Amino acid sequence: MTSKNNIFRLTVLSTIFLLIFSAVAQAQVRQEQLEKLQRALQFIHFAYIEELDDEKLVEDAIRGILKELDPHSAYLSADELRRANEPLEGSFEGIGIQFNLINDTIIVVSPIPGGPSEKVGLMPGDKIVKINGEPSYGSQINNEFVQQQLRGERGSQVDVSIFRTGSRDLLDFTITRDRIPINSVDAAFMATPEIGYVKINRFARTTMREYQEATRKLFDQGMKHLILDLNYNSGGYLDVARDLADQFLESGQLIVYTEGHAAPRQELKSTFRGNFKEGKVVVMINEGSASASEIVAGALQDWDRGLLVGRRSFGKGLVQRPFDLPDGSAIRLTTAAYHTPTGRNIQKPYDEGSEQYYKDLSERLSSGELVNQENITFPDSLRFYTKHNQRIVFGGGGIMPDFFIPLDTTRASDFYSRLVRRGIMNNFGIEYTNRHRVSLSESYPDVTSFIDRFDVGDELFNELIAYAAERELVPEEGDLDDSADILRNQLKGLIARNLFNTGAYTQVMIQDDDAFLKAIEIIEDDTFDRLNIRF
Repeated sequence: MTSKNNIFRLTVLSTIFLLIFSAVAQAQVRQEQLEKLQRALQFIHFAYIEELDDEKLVEDAIRGILKELDPHSAYLSADELRRANEPLEGSFEGIGIQFNLINDTIIVVSPIPGGPSEKVGLMPGDKIVKINGEPSYGSQINNEFVQQQLRGERGSQVDVSIFRTGSRDLLDFTITRDRIPINSVDAAFMATPEIGYVKINRFARTTMREYQEATRKLFDQGMKHLILDLNYNSGGYLDVARDLADQFLESGQLIVYTEGHAAPRQELKSTFRGNFKEGKVVVMINEGSASASEIVAGALQDWDRGLLVGRRSFGKGLVQRPFDLPDGSAIRLTTAAYHTPTGRNIQKPYDEGSEQYYKDLSERLSSGELVNQENITFPDSLRFYTKHNQRIVFGGGGIMPDFFIPLDTTRASDFYSRLVRRGIMNNFGIEYTNRHRVSLSESYPDVTSFIDRFDVGDELFNELIAYAAERELVPEEGDLDDSADILRNQLKGLIARNLFNTGAYTQVMIQDDDAFLKAIEIIEDDTFDRLNIRF
């Protein structure tokens, strides 16, 4: 292909992009600005020291423009688009994380529940700086690089080194790839004879079907009230969030509205449909709850329909609309903002740039917000009042729960962290369950009997410690004093997962969760009556 043809193709692609962008923004790009960009690209192509890839040059130009807009607008190649949709639409084999690329670094947004990364202890905010001993940061890092390095055949292993805020040294993990499930409902069970519990990890195309199947079984078991766990739910489809909120609200109530410079106000309201119009509802949220989960939590809080327990949510309230490009790639462009029924803007500020935006969670920890609600301040300008009871709520940076539950940072020792990171805890749980599967199945035919009667006694606990020592991991003085309880509970949960399913692991672990226990308490006492919360 001649140089003139290359320049013509480059110019056409650039023009197509700018025309699409101008149509979305409803703003006429001045002809001289379009010519300016075309001329700059021509100069670069003619005079640059090296031969350039036209396609990559255009993609870099698009990414550069979007990077200056907000943290959530993004360009996705055709392959990146397919892979990005997999967690909501299909299944895949890999290590099981949701991630973002910030300043050429892979940042874990959240491990997929039940996936390999969660099993070894990867956490939101972790930075993956090495993969199989090689650096995984820098200008060469893109979505394709991450997919190539971390996806792979089920059963294959990958070593990653993590930088985690608060740790002086890099943390090394060995992760065994697996098929990543797409299930939205992690667990559903009866917390008490009248209180059901449902944990939803994302808002995908199958979410409402899974939720309805789960609650139908719980109703059959006598459920009258519900704990809806949206902890670490990073969001998903807006219409699915609307459908979930619709389960609880009266017909005709505003669930959420979106509005932007080029996007007229659009309101989504509840209908007469829904399977939980009556009954107490408590929603669990925390700093990992974002986007669609914030819509549901905000709507129930604004209408005084339910109470929220936990910590302030992430604060992701921007609407991304996909625009397809001719080669199968797409732009996910922020076109509007979410607002709760009272008018609260969910989105936290991002005017200091993407890097600072994603440091917010670590700064919440360092500022003490996650352990003491007195460290959380909201200006009066962000004060709103709920629809029925005129309770004070705040906007401008996530959803603040009605009952604050501090993050427990005291129980996990360094020994515990290393035990989980190196996969020793998980492997021991698997091996123990496999050795005793027959007797365990006979003794504990269901999860409830396992929770009630299985105990990680001293003999089994010491067996775990010896297993770790054989792998050159020995607790230091005081380690077991700090973490014995969480080690026992974690081991019990892992055995339950291997014996039953992922939901069993959640059911075991949640029994000792302060937010879960608080949710049960406020459903069973007079809190709903005292606060005049509708049920």
